[in-house]
Amino acid sequence: MRNQTAAQWPKRRAEILATWQHLLGTWPPLIEAPKVQYQEQQHRDNFVQHKVLVEIAPNYQTVAGYLLVPDTASGKTGSIRNPQGRLPAVLIVYYDPETAVGLGKELRDFGAQLAKRGFVVLSIGTPEFCSLKAPFKPLCETPAGQPPLQPLSALAYVAANCHTALANLPNVDPQRIGVTGHSYGGKWAMFASCLYEKFACAVWSDPGIVFEETRPNINYWEPWYLGWEATRQRERGVPSDTRPRTGPYKTMIETGRDLHELHALMAPRPFLVSGGAEDPPKRWQALNHAIAVNQLLGYTNRVAMTNRATHAPTPESNEQLCAFFEHVLKAPDVK
Repeated sequence: MRNQTAAQWPKRRAEILATWQHLLGTWPPLIEAPKVQYQEQQHRDNFVQHKVLVEIAPNYQTVAGYLLVPDTASGKTGSIRNPQGRLPAVLIVYYDPETAVGLGKELRDFGAQLAKRGFVVLSIGTPEFCSLKAPFKPLCETPAGQPPLQPLSALAYVAANCHTALANLPNVDPQRIGVTGHSYGGKWAMFASCLYEKFACAVWSDPGIVFEETRPNINYWEPWYLGWEATRQRERGVPSDTRPRTGPYKTMIETGRDLHELHALMAPRPFLVSGGAEDPPKRWQALNHAIAVNQLLGYTNRVAMTNRATHAPTPESNEQLCAFFEHVLKAPDVK
């Protein structure tokens, strides 16, 4: 950021994005109108839960999910900022779609908690092409001469199409859509929000926001994240002489790149790091780069972090996550 001005930032941002796209592979064209198939529904608390299939990639690839629609979605009054009375929405990404809606492991039910607070929620799980139960299969064929699309970037592309699916719903305000996820889902949400500018904000729950090979859970080196190569599958585990780095991750480490470059792409959109065991308070050192970019652009209070001792979410961290989305996506109308 040295000697940069706000007027120069768009060019610098484009350079950073182009560098990461070159490393991670270029997305295929986004889907203009992703199809949403409604399979079954039930009423829970103060929202309707729809089981859905969402179109997320070429050749009509789909992902299973749950769409939660608050009862207030019908007949909600408008406002100056939002005359149609549309609701804010949050995309939640994780291993499976059930957990976020309260049908899986406890304290990860972000979707159900947000729906009760008046958010439309789309919860999705891992698409078939990127299943962790089998070797990663490319999302689509890579054009000749281009680097293959890495799994985390492919997942970000999936999230971008899910954003469009939400934005096309008549009861959703397309300008107020956020994204979140925990752990693996936190990595997915981080790459999605940084690489796709239409997400209004994001919460990343303890994904590991920097590269750190002393922490086995911050495993960006694995082939299902940033270490994929078409011709070989590295052995799982922390990089070593017998398990060398592979793919773009290898290139990034060798050239001194780190995830603070990705964080900068969020500016001036707000984000919260819901830090746990992998993202303790020392991560502010990395986040200071994003703060500097926002200050350059004339913005404050756009970068936040909370901390807990455990990797798993807690009732307090869940409340903070929900409060963040309420603060950002339900901000008072601009008069």
